[in-house]
Amino acid sequence: MRTSYSALETFKTCPLKYKYQEIDRIKTPKNVEAVFGSAVHSALKFMFQKSPLYPSLDQTLDAFRDSWDARKATVEFARPEDEQAYVKLGMSLLDRFYKQNPPWNFNAVELETRFETEIEDKRTGEKHILTGFIDRIDKTDQDTYEIIDYKTSKKMPSQKDLDENLQLSVYHLGLAKKWPHIDPSKVKLSLYFLKHREKISTSRNIKQLEDTKNLILETVREIEKRKKEGEDFPPTPTVLCDWCGYRKICPMWRHMYAKEYERDKIKNEDELEAAIGEYFRIKDESSQKTKRLNELKNIIYAFMAEQKVERVFGKEGCLTKRISEKLTYDMDEIKNLMEGSERWQEVLEPSEKKLIKLLPSLSDTMREKIEKIGVKKTTTILTASKSKNAAEDDEE
Repeated sequence: MRTSYSALETFKTCPLKYKYQEIDRIKTPKNVEAVFGSAVHSALKFMFQKSPLYPSLDQTLDAFRDSWDARKATVEFARPEDEQAYVKLGMSLLDRFYKQNPPWNFNAVELETRFETEIEDKRTGEKHILTGFIDRIDKTDQDTYEIIDYKTSKKMPSQKDLDENLQLSVYHLGLAKKWPHIDPSKVKLSLYFLKHREKISTSRNIKQLEDTKNLILETVREIEKRKKEGEDFPPTPTVLCDWCGYRKICPMWRHMYAKEYERDKIKNEDELEAAIGEYFRIKDESSQKTKRLNELKNIIYAFMAEQKVERVFGKEGCLTKRISEKLTYDMDEIKNLMEGSERWQEVLEPSEKKLIKLLPSLSDTMREKIEKIGVKKTTTILTASKSKNAAEDDEE
C-alpha cells in the first residue's frame, strides 16, 4: 500500500472522507484555507532559495502575490472583500516572518523535499510505502538537523501533543530514509506557527520511531481489512466538516442539502419535521425538570441542615438523606508502600484506555493474542444539538 501522513490522518479523522478521497478518488474543489496555505508555503520556499543572493522582502511578497493570483481562481469567495483580506493576511504574515527570520541566518539544505520510506509488516510480509513533503530542513551544526513545518492555522498544540505528533514522527522516518547516516538523536522537529510567530520543537528516540511504524501498520491493516471485507468506512462528524468538500454526498449532511435542493422528492418530510420538533421539545422539558429537581434538592438539604433532621415529610411522602463514604487513595503513595510485595499486581487494575494506547508498541505476537480475545461492541446513539455551537447530549 502506498500512503501518506495526510491520508492516514484523514482516515483517523473520518474514515468515510478517506474512502471518498483515497479509494473512490472523488475530486472536490479546493477550499480557500488550503489555497491560502499553498500560496504562503510557495513564498516561503522562494524566500530561502539563494540564487546567488537571497530574495529581498519585497521580492518575497511579490512571490506570494504571484502564487496567490495563480491559485485564487480555483476557489469561490463569499464576498468580494474576502479575497483582499487573504492577500492582506498573507502579506502581513510573510512581512513579520522575514524580519524575524532573515534567510541568511539559516542554513536551509532542503526545501519542500519529497521523501519515500518503506515500512515492512512482519506479520503479513507486505511492504508499504510512506510518502510526503517536508517544508524545510536546516543543518544547524556539523551533525544536527532540524525539520521545520510551517502552519498557517491559529491553534497551537500543547507540548504533550507535539511530543506525540504523528506528522513530525513520519517526517523523521522520511529523513532517516533519505539520509541514513544521520544520527536519529541529532534531529530536531519543529512546527512554526506563522500567525503567532512561534516555533515549538520536539524530538524522537529510536523506540518512539518504532512505535510510530507500529501505529502506521495498525492503521494500514485496518484500512486494508475494511477494503478486503467490504466493511463500512463510517462518517465521523466534527468541526472540520465545515471545510470538507464531500458534505453534499455525506450521509451526515446529505439530508440538509436535499431539503435545500430536492424538497419535492423527499417523502414524509412534514412528518419528520414534526417528529424532530417534538423530540427537541421533550428534551427541553426533561432538561428543565432535571434543573428544577436539583434546585429542589438544595432547598430540602438546606432545611435538613438548619433543622438538624435526616428525613422530611410531606403529603406526597417522605425524603431521606443518606451519606455514603468511600475512601480514595493516592496511588503513588500506595505504590511506594506495596511495590515489591506479592500482592502488588492484584492492586493494578486493567484499563482499556491504557491498553488501546499501548497496543501499537507491543510485539506482533502479543497484539494478535489481544485482538483475538477482543469483543466488538456496537452501540447506537442519537445525538441532538439545537444549534451549531450547542453542546451535544448523547442518549442510548
